[in-house]
Amino acid sequence: MKLRIRDIREDRDLTQSKLAELLNCTQQTYSRYETGEITIDINSLEKLALFYGTSIDYLVGLTNNPKPYSRT
Repeated sequence: MKLRIRDIREDRDLTQSKLAELLNCTQQTYSRYETGEITIDINSLEKLALFYGTSIDYLVGLTNNPKPYSRT
């Protein structure tokens, strides 16, 4: 599965270190998430989706719509 986390990070001119800080992991671990070398956990995906204002489905490539779902 190709994640969009690298593309969205680069589009917003953010560093891997900044996102690693958000996820409370090392820059090396975050880099490995981006390359698919290791699998990112659901809690980290949720943090990224909230941070970027999008859905987990968008981050993991299940939809091309970056808008988050409504929370009801």
